[in-house]
Amino acid sequence: MTFDPPLFPGRLLRRYKRFLADVELEDGEIIVAHSPNTGRMLGVSDPGSRIWMSYHPDPKRKTHYTWELTQVDDICVGVNTARSNALVQEVLESGVLEFFRGYSRIEREVRYGSERSRIDLLLKGEGLPDCYVEVKNVTAVDEHGTAIFPDAVTLRGQKHMRELGRMVEAGHRAVVAYTIQRSDATAFRPADEIDPAYGDALREAVAAGVEVLPLQFDASAQAITFRKPLAFLP
Repeated sequence: MTFDPPLFPGRLLRRYKRFLADVELEDGEIIVAHSPNTGRMLGVSDPGSRIWMSYHPDPKRKTHYTWELTQVDDICVGVNTARSNALVQEVLESGVLEFFRGYSRIEREVRYGSERSRIDLLLKGEGLPDCYVEVKNVTAVDEHGTAIFPDAVTLRGQKHMRELGRMVEAGHRAVVAYTIQRSDATAFRPADEIDPAYGDALREAVAAGVEVLPLQFDASAQAITFRKPLAFLP
């Protein structure tokens, strides 16, 4: 995924109301940017951080800048959760993962399940069971460099794990793909210290046959590119 036009750098002053951030541009102008991340953004939203934003001049938008990346030490971390589905779809369509060989069609945002959910990606292939792919964006790491999710309690995330388990019971495939948009992570695990109920729900889903796919990406001001799958530490 290439950023075209290029991103704008700035210095984060504060994040507030979850979806807004005050940012100082390089010329000293202070603007309000959209923060497209509903989590706590642990370690990637500290005041004073260098960040990068995309610019959208649409007059219908209240904010023309969207927060895309945060610099943490010597790496960039992708914080825009709206990018995750497209990143995973790019990986699937590239064919680099044998995990999904044979699936020729991808549908997005399909309603499914008894709890009125929407699956992020639904894969279909001749002679193959439908594959339901739930996508989660990961920005946090623990003190050991392990990527963790979630960074806040997520009842919605627990619901998704239940729904995926039911899809497996019905004879389909179900996958939860974690887009880890930072190159310093060494593995992935559920953040039991933040939301133990989600961790339990994920492990129950895995026991039911749901597959876990942590995907690591390199993020820069020019592009976000797939790096490799990471190990899952249940």
